[in-house]
Amino acid sequence: MLRTEVSASYQELSEDVERVSENPTDEREGEMEVHEDASSVILPAVFLVYQTISDFREKLKHPVMSVSYKEVSLYDAPGKTGIAFYPGKARLLSCKHHYYDHIPPLINPGQPGDIECTTQRINYTDPFTNQTMKYALVVQGPRDVKKKELVFLQFHLNGTDQDFSAIDYLLFSSFQEFINSPEKAEFMKDCESSYSSWKFSGGFRTWVKMSLVKTKEEDGSETVEFKQETSVVNYIDQRTKPRSDQLFFVVFEWKDPFIQTVQDIITANPWNMIALLCGIFLALFKAADFAKLSVKWMIKIRKRHLRRSRPVMNHIS
Repeated sequence: MLRTEVSASYQELSEDVERVSENPTDEREGEMEVHEDASSVILPAVFLVYQTISDFREKLKHPVMSVSYKEVSLYDAPGKTGIAFYPGKARLLSCKHHYYDHIPPLINPGQPGDIECTTQRINYTDPFTNQTMKYALVVQGPRDVKKKELVFLQFHLNGTDQDFSAIDYLLFSSFQEFINSPEKAEFMKDCESSYSSWKFSGGFRTWVKMSLVKTKEEDGSETVEFKQETSVVNYIDQRTKPRSDQLFFVVFEWKDPFIQTVQDIITANPWNMIALLCGIFLALFKAADFAKLSVKWMIKIRKRHLRRSRPVMNHIS
């Protein structure tokens, strides 16, 4: 029995020595394994840093749009609404303010009537060609949204050589500024360059319901845009008229008492990102310290094992 146990111990130690002698790089391989384990701990934290920075940059490029609504009783800001008409050969017959969506029956349609609106006529050169002279009729738009104020206008075109008849118009937000401006021509050129234009056709009553959208830019400036909904009904003309005679009817009213404000909000908070990165880097340092201690511990254990194995093998030898 004793001889068998000694023989078994001798065989086990011999196998250890053979493994050490045959594989002199075991110690280095052990260190590499420890390094690999440390890398498996560090790499996910590095990926998290990369993902955090990428998400932050993406949020900077694509801010979230914030939309808010402000209820008003009068549309005076930023300076009363103006309507610029480009009637061409058409003539303004009447212009009146009415309330509560009520328009009284027409009296003598096609004949000059009362013009109870604040109007201004202006000539200026086309801002896009700088050659063509344009004639604009500027009218103050409705204000009192609570009373459902509307502006009703009637135009008359005696004759035209075109197949279709229409009058262009544009909406702008600063009629008072236009009235007070010493350079009204330049003012209208800027308006035409900044705002969209629309049309309404002859032989119909076009009802325009407006809404105002303000957009706050990144530099703190504010732009104004008009949106509109239109409904068109046919005008039953019962007059005795020449074939080329044409009447235009248009109504302007505010859709609702709400001014829409649009603003881009950057959801990426740099302080949150800095705090998160600090936490990640702290975890990285701890993982690196742990990996360093693990390597030292493994090297120490392996050297101790080798030191213990050599005397025993020398004694047996």
